[in-house]
Amino acid sequence: MFKIIFAVGGFLLTKSFIGAIIGFSVGSLVDNYQKMKANGGTQGTGGSGFSSDDIFGFYQQRTSTNDFPTMLIALSAAVMRADGKVVKAELSYVKSFFAQQFGPDFSVQHLQTLKQFLDSNDIPLERICQDIRMRTQEEVRIQLLHYLFGIAKADGNVADIEITLLERIATLLGIQHADFRTVKNMFYRDVNSDYAVLGIEPTATDEEVKKAYRQLAIRYHPDKVASLGEEYQHGAKEKFQKIQEAYETVKKSRGM
Repeated sequence: MFKIIFAVGGFLLTKSFIGAIIGFSVGSLVDNYQKMKANGGTQGTGGSGFSSDDIFGFYQQRTSTNDFPTMLIALSAAVMRADGKVVKAELSYVKSFFAQQFGPDFSVQHLQTLKQFLDSNDIPLERICQDIRMRTQEEVRIQLLHYLFGIAKADGNVADIEITLLERIATLLGIQHADFRTVKNMFYRDVNSDYAVLGIEPTATDEEVKKAYRQLAIRYHPDKVASLGEEYQHGAKEKFQKIQEAYETVKKSRGM
């Protein structure tokens, strides 16, 4: 009921449909809050008491017009909450990404949406990832994974629990394990990370190394996401550069 009242009020105050849309969004939050109170409003780890169904309804409402920022925000919140605490470095990374990606379209409302997900009792990853998987191309989902790893690494360390969550998200998004392994080793390195970035084992032949590099160079070329925003293109170029660096390191170590 409140969403209708607020929508009408927003239209009357601003004499515009934008005002009506803003009013509708605010009213929907009030409706959700009232629903939560009517259901007992139990407080969970997030603090708002919103159930999985409530927060997915909120997600559907925000993405009904293909609102890509909300898709990013929902998964951002899941990664930020993964290790049980939300640190300033992660929030700064997210804010910086959105400011560069969406420019003047980035607003306080995006931060309020992020808080909504952070405060929820449960983020319904399965349903959200299924929705994103249906709406986006594979190259976009891989770049999204790269961005999520960036959040996890923002505090200087990618924790095991974050790796587990990111692998689950990758699976739900339909990202192949080889692609997950490649992106993971750009952020989470060990002695064999350069080989892992190329998707091969240290026992691979020189010819297999060259072949793996050529395939990845085509698959991860920045032109694949040329239609997306500047920050996505920056991330794609960074990913492509890491593949080149891994290849050069392997070549040097082998004397190729």
